[in-house]
Amino acid sequence: SSLPVGRGLESCTSEVRTSRPFVVSGRVVTLIDTPGFDDTSRSDTDILTMIAAYLSKTYEHGARLAGVIYMHRISDFKMGGTSKRNFKIFRELCGESSLKNVILVTNMWSEVKREIGEAREAELASKDKFFKPVLEKGARMLRHDGTLESAHTTLRYLINTQAATLRIQQEIVNEHKPIEKTAAGAELRRALDEQADHHKEEIRNIKAEMEAAMRAKDEETRNELQEELEKKQEECLRIEQNS
Repeated sequence: SSLPVGRGLESCTSEVRTSRPFVVSGRVVTLIDTPGFDDTSRSDTDILTMIAAYLSKTYEHGARLAGVIYMHRISDFKMGGTSKRNFKIFRELCGESSLKNVILVTNMWSEVKREIGEAREAELASKDKFFKPVLEKGARMLRHDGTLESAHTTLRYLINTQAATLRIQQEIVNEHKPIEKTAAGAELRRALDEQADHHKEEIRNIKAEMEAAMRAKDEETRNELQEELEKKQEECLRIEQNS
């Protein structure tokens, strides 16, 4: 598709990109690649604003999406807090009415034993805290094995569906809402506030432990806690910058 693929820890996509048009089953397809949240170079708020601006502009120009693909690495040991938060934002961005145009694609199958991957896949599909509610509302979950045919199979599910209007397009273009008032923007704000509150509570606890170590003249423990405190303070600063 001519889009770059990331292999390392650095984020590969730092802006919205489109592929060169190509043909699948007689239909011309253009892929749109967006940066993910928790990008290594941009804040989550910047990412959401960038995605929303692109989707709004294309919607105003009459372009409609055949569907949206959400990628999830089956090689991930678990779907942690950050992944669940990102998926919540994705769901709010799409809206309930367009979930039938969503495909949840698991990849990196070559990185795990088949039975482990299948067990994770089953858990993702069957638990309310993961993908089950979205699948029940019309989304599909497919595997991508790294081959061209596998990718085309996914696209074939989308190219014949009725085009979707995402909730964030409806909110920004038709309802004239600012990004922070959209469902996705509100969910991101809620998640960041929750994360900040958690870190502030941890900082208070570390400071109390440091005072106890100072009273006990335990310099080694105090130094260790100081390092931990600085890490938590840096994390709080990063969250503030994300806002």
